[in-house]
Amino acid sequence: MATPFSHPEFQHHPFEDAPLNRDLYLMGEQWMPEYEAAVVGMLKGKAFQTVGYISYASIRRVNPNSLEISWYPNLNDRFHEVSILLPREAFVICVGCPNYDERPHIFVKDSWLSSLHLRPYSAFALIDAIGVRTALRDGSLNSESLMRLRSRIDDIASSATSVSFVSFADSLLLKSNWFVGQYDSNISYSYEPEALIRLFPSIADAFQRELGMEVYAAITQGVNEYNDSSPHHISPSGNHISLNSLGLPFAQLLSIDDAARTAIRAGRHEPKELYIDKKLFHSLHFQHDFDKIAQPKAPYSAPMFSDLDEYYYLDCDTLLSNLQPQK
Repeated sequence: MATPFSHPEFQHHPFEDAPLNRDLYLMGEQWMPEYEAAVVGMLKGKAFQTVGYISYASIRRVNPNSLEISWYPNLNDRFHEVSILLPREAFVICVGCPNYDERPHIFVKDSWLSSLHLRPYSAFALIDAIGVRTALRDGSLNSESLMRLRSRIDDIASSATSVSFVSFADSLLLKSNWFVGQYDSNISYSYEPEALIRLFPSIADAFQRELGMEVYAAITQGVNEYNDSSPHHISPSGNHISLNSLGLPFAQLLSIDDAARTAIRAGRHEPKELYIDKKLFHSLHFQHDFDKIAQPKAPYSAPMFSDLDEYYYLDCDTLLSNLQPQK
């Protein structure tokens, strides 16, 4: 059996020496023979024939058993970046043809790539009330106001049925699932993080009116290890509630919240209403004259990945006034 990509113009990149911080493509291994034939034909003077389907990506770090990758499921009408891990066992081969401007292609197991496109992903917002400890100490919180707040949240939730609302202590967790889809499936791209952000004013108003408290939110998105299309699970007995959440975005919420609190206490930046993970922030549908890159940001440590990440901090009115109108 012939060795794949044996033509001398092909440049091979072993797993341990995968090209970092370069634009490249993810491709299913089923397309290897056709892609190789198309490139070899081009090298012989034939017109290049596009084959298969690609996903845009860039490798950020090589770990012993995985590659940390920035994956771009949508570059058409958003700059949508998602951090993923490619396990060593799903890696097949990485080849490029630099003398002919052919970017590196990482061929991966078809089952892994299909799962990447068809699994559910999640967006989260963690909304915290400010001043709860003081209110408890002063005795200004009472059962009636808390019950009214719960009813207000019920009303808000009834108008956003695709979002799960979970109240606990002085916090409210919002979760919605989204999908990427694949060319041969009936699943379509459904990422719309603006929907979570647009819920913030009504939730903030509920806390202010019923408890006299302001709130802030940490917001992020990404891979959810639960392969369940529903954003939550309620047991038949009704007394077990699962958020179907495990993975980077859920852990990021707490890291962003902790980093923002630390930065505010240290005087590195002032308090704001929203603290948004950089990847989600860049993916928003902003108006074209809004300079999103110039907005203030600060570092935080993203769990499960090696490098520091960043969050943007700003008030909700500033953000909403610069989003494109709802369709």
